[in-house]
Amino acid sequence: MIRTFFRHVFESLKSLKRNGWMTVASVSAVTITLTLVGIFLAVIINATKLAQDIEDNVNVSVFIDIGTTQEDIDALQTELEGLDHVETVSFSSRDDELARLQDAMGEAWSLFEGDSNPLYDVFVVSADDPSNTVAISEEAGNLANVYRSDYGGTDSDRIFTISQAVQTWGLGAAALLIFVAIFLISNTIRITILSRQREIQIMRLVGAKNGYIRWPFFLEGAWIGILGAIVPVVIMFFGYHFVYQAVNPTLLRSNYSLVLPGTFLLQINLLLMGIGVIIGSLGSVLSMRRFLKA
Repeated sequence: MIRTFFRHVFESLKSLKRNGWMTVASVSAVTITLTLVGIFLAVIINATKLAQDIEDNVNVSVFIDIGTTQEDIDALQTELEGLDHVETVSFSSRDDELARLQDAMGEAWSLFEGDSNPLYDVFVVSADDPSNTVAISEEAGNLANVYRSDYGGTDSDRIFTISQAVQTWGLGAAALLIFVAIFLISNTIRITILSRQREIQIMRLVGAKNGYIRWPFFLEGAWIGILGAIVPVVIMFFGYHFVYQAVNPTLLRSNYSLVLPGTFLLQINLLLMGIGVIIGSLGSVLSMRRFLKA
């Protein structure tokens, strides 16, 4: 049995060499497909990660009415801390808010120092769970001495909507690419089978089982998938490291981060290799069905 298996392996390798440009065409189709699938998967996974980071970092900003006394501010803090699902409450004065804007936007905001400062004192409220943010914002907005309560509403919701769209359409595009690759490979292997149709018929006449006939073509498809996955794996390894080193330092300033390359790259590259093998093998099996019918 082991001898038969290795015979099938050698036969599949000879078939790859014998078919020349058809093999190159199939491998190229798999390479292009898996490269795009890998990019889509990396974008989808990181979009999901960033959306989760953004959701986890969404806090409620409770702006205090101008002219509110320190006593009323202390009372408001106590009320905020008493709301359901509130985890922490921190105070940021209008001067602190201006300093933060100056750090982010530049010294142009220095014109607004002192009495010209248009900003409000603010309480930053974090929820024990991101899903409770909206409810806390609504309750805080109804308290006395509160000018406005905001959690980034429309902008945050838009980010989550975009993230969901990226996931949905990205997965759809990846599935479509895989289908196209299976179609191309199955047609390529079908041409190979047509050129060897007489050989297959003779094998069937002498009593060869379908499994014995199918194995070399099945392995040929698997080889095409493996060869086609090599370039995407290399591109993902070096490309993702480059993007991570270029983009992640900027994201870290806002407490966001891309997925760490280590385990992520290992998993996604193994997945690409597995998809390549499945694509090639499935294309081969689909092509053989019509020729091995009784």
